[in-house]
Amino acid sequence: MKNNNNSKTGLGLVIGLSLGHGIKHFGQGALTVIGPMLKVSMGLSDVAYGAIFSALNVSSGLSNIPAGILSDMYRRKIAWLLAISMFTIALGYLLLGISSIYAVIILSVILIGFGTSFWHAPAFGTLAARYPDKKGFALSMHLTGAQIGNTIGPPVIGGLISGVALGSFIKFSGFGWENVSLFLIIPMILTGFLVLILFKSAGSESDSNWSFAEYKLRTESLIKDKVVLGLILLGAMRASIHSSFQLFLAVYLKEELNYSALVIGWHIALITAAGIISTPIMGILSDRFGRKPVIQVSMTLMAIYLFLFLIFDEGLGLIILITLLGMFFFSVMPIVTAATMDRVPKGSEGSGTALNFIGMSLIGFMAPIFAGFIYSQYNFAGISIMSGVIAVSGIILCSILPMKKSNNP
Repeated sequence: MKNNNNSKTGLGLVIGLSLGHGIKHFGQGALTVIGPMLKVSMGLSDVAYGAIFSALNVSSGLSNIPAGILSDMYRRKIAWLLAISMFTIALGYLLLGISSIYAVIILSVILIGFGTSFWHAPAFGTLAARYPDKKGFALSMHLTGAQIGNTIGPPVIGGLISGVALGSFIKFSGFGWENVSLFLIIPMILTGFLVLILFKSAGSESDSNWSFAEYKLRTESLIKDKVVLGLILLGAMRASIHSSFQLFLAVYLKEELNYSALVIGWHIALITAAGIISTPIMGILSDRFGRKPVIQVSMTLMAIYLFLFLIFDEGLGLIILITLLGMFFFSVMPIVTAATMDRVPKGSEGSGTALNFIGMSLIGFMAPIFAGFIYSQYNFAGISIMSGVIAVSGIILCSILPMKKSNNP
């Protein structure tokens, strides 16, 4: 009876957390569109611009340490942890909108990165515990919320920055990126309070909290597991592809193709639009047929599409390729996370999620700086080659890692 109740509660929880995740990513994705405008207004070099996003990645990685500890030690306080995530993002956008000092810009993205990643351990860990036999589905639905936010965010943010003109009836000149940064404070704070009010059941599947000594002992056993480390590396490789490619795709669209913020926003939205449909499907397939084949096929197609950007780098061909890439760019991430959750013991879901995201951020934190160097020397073609090579390496790693085959006989 207890499991049935958890399942019913969990359905509402997964929908609620997915919506909150969507709002979080709406704000998180805004940086991709704001970034090129910030780069131009501050006169930053490619490497200095990449360093901003490296700081974002480092902060994202480090925030998983306290997030993982607190998620497993205070399972009944998950709603508070999720609210802290949203409030920290709001503070970051406040600083971003009011300052033009490079050091303060770095501090603002550190706060945004900390807040955005602080969400993952409590949310992913809670869903993995609530859906023990359907982790792929639950985590993929959560990522679908993120993809909706990532899809809606860029064109909306782009339109708010550069304005919209529809004939002679609607003419809006835009607010500028600084004001849009300040506007983003509102949905983040509102979502934080809604989490506290509506998601009180988050973490209720836990019978007790851990002591720090118990947490330390279990985490040490996870770190010694070579398969877990391999899955963390695989997730980090996917993350480095994503951060490098999306970051400099926006710069390429601005500086080489001379697109407006609105048009850049629509192109960035395509990266996640197709994934809204493909992500839950891939989650269900991974639960039924196993994680490995889904990850292998996804990363193989990802590699092919990345190399094809060498041929189709503008116009309709570019749009089609971005859309195809979007079917797998984000979608493979919850499958890798679910594979990690399959490996960790019950009660360690928060720690397992935290380790996964720490690896994604810390192993991939140099990617934006390295990508900035590549872009300055070889333009967008260099980014495509670099990303494609990492994807091929990920396919090889996935092939040698043992993974749970399926949840069905």
